[in-house]
Amino acid sequence: MLQDSPRGPAAAPVVTPNRSGLVRAFFASLTGTALEWYDFAVYSAASALVFGDLFFPSEDPLTGTLLAFSTYAVGYVSRPLGGIVFGRLGDVIGRKKVLIATLVLIGAATFAIGLLPTHSSIGAAAPIALVVLRFAQGVGVGGEWGGAVLLSSEFGDPKKRGFFASAAQVGPPAGNLLANGVLAALGALLTEDQFLSWGWRVAFLISGILVGFGLWIRAKLEETPVFKAMEAEQARPEAPVREVLTRQPRALLAAILSRVAPDVLYALFTVFVLTYATDELDMSRGSALAAVLIGSSLQIVLIPLAGALSDRVNRRLLYGCSAVAAGVWPFVFFGMVDGGSWGLLVLGVIVALVLHSLMYGPQAAFIAEQFSPRLRSTGSSLAYTLAGLIGGAIAPLLFTALLGSFDSWVPLAVYVAVTAAVTVTGLLLGRDAEAATDEDAELVAQTSA
Repeated sequence: MLQDSPRGPAAAPVVTPNRSGLVRAFFASLTGTALEWYDFAVYSAASALVFGDLFFPSEDPLTGTLLAFSTYAVGYVSRPLGGIVFGRLGDVIGRKKVLIATLVLIGAATFAIGLLPTHSSIGAAAPIALVVLRFAQGVGVGGEWGGAVLLSSEFGDPKKRGFFASAAQVGPPAGNLLANGVLAALGALLTEDQFLSWGWRVAFLISGILVGFGLWIRAKLEETPVFKAMEAEQARPEAPVREVLTRQPRALLAAILSRVAPDVLYALFTVFVLTYATDELDMSRGSALAAVLIGSSLQIVLIPLAGALSDRVNRRLLYGCSAVAAGVWPFVFFGMVDGGSWGLLVLGVIVALVLHSLMYGPQAAFIAEQFSPRLRSTGSSLAYTLAGLIGGAIAPLLFTALLGSFDSWVPLAVYVAVTAAVTVTGLLLGRDAEAATDEDAELVAQTSA
């Protein structure tokens, strides 16, 4: 029986599928996560741009925005449920089955949002239904991430885990790029009244087509070699959530804290920046979306590069230095854009998302490496979802509230700096890649013997 923290020989052979299987796993992780994050990101952008007026009407625009961002937060609050349910199933029944279920769940919820009547049609039932569907989105995303990371990283060479695990990390910027691109195109093609009346719904209804494509890709995959080895060794846990909490609490804490700064930085520069640019800098919706679009497009390349770089240098060191820089950058950014220059806004968003990429690329591998193979899906999913509660869930709300209370960007920048310190603390508590590489090698070698 496999123990929780073995230290096998690093040179033990690791069996991997043929190259075509590895490529399929990488792109299934990337495309599936991108499609799910399209669903999540289109909601995030709509929260900043239209939901305040359509579902939470108020004479005070700030109040409407706060309420809209509250439903945005619900998608994070519900993630731990998805992490517990689907993360556990990933260690018990396998990574592939879980990933198909999560894709169906989030796709159905997003499609349904596109059909929802607004507050003007059915009153309070509209925001209630919106919150319920957002909750379902969050459950799906909470279960998706851990499985997607393991799908690609457990097919690949553990010594290249940073690159292979980054496939799932490309999903959020790719989904964000697609979502903002669709919204920007709709905004350019339609009048303001048309966009508010029905145009925004198109972005949600497209989800049905995208989910069908994602299911087609994932249905063709095999289970990962590591999970197959766990089955052969009868090493699957019976109570993985309890085991993570009792046997690997330090690993869980390190993984949770390491995620906080990237989540908050991303919320600032892809979600709240839309509100800040339109309300505080008097820019058009299209200009704000274009800035995010440009930065997100660069991340599609930068994230896997950062993951690959973390395979060549110390992963924690790269992550930590980037977190420190991320804590400093908002102080520079807000001063740059005070004059309302769109060019400087684009530059500021690009720099922020480069720093985010340098954290986010290595992040999936770092979190997965904190846990032994038999608890890796549960541990990774719990860390991802619980971190979302103290990171991305409350970030847009806090940014909006702080700006409204102090009428200054300084508290926002201080908030990001504090989260950077939290992430550095998590990295210091974590372990390096070699331990996890040894564990995978020993497990698969035992099965192959």
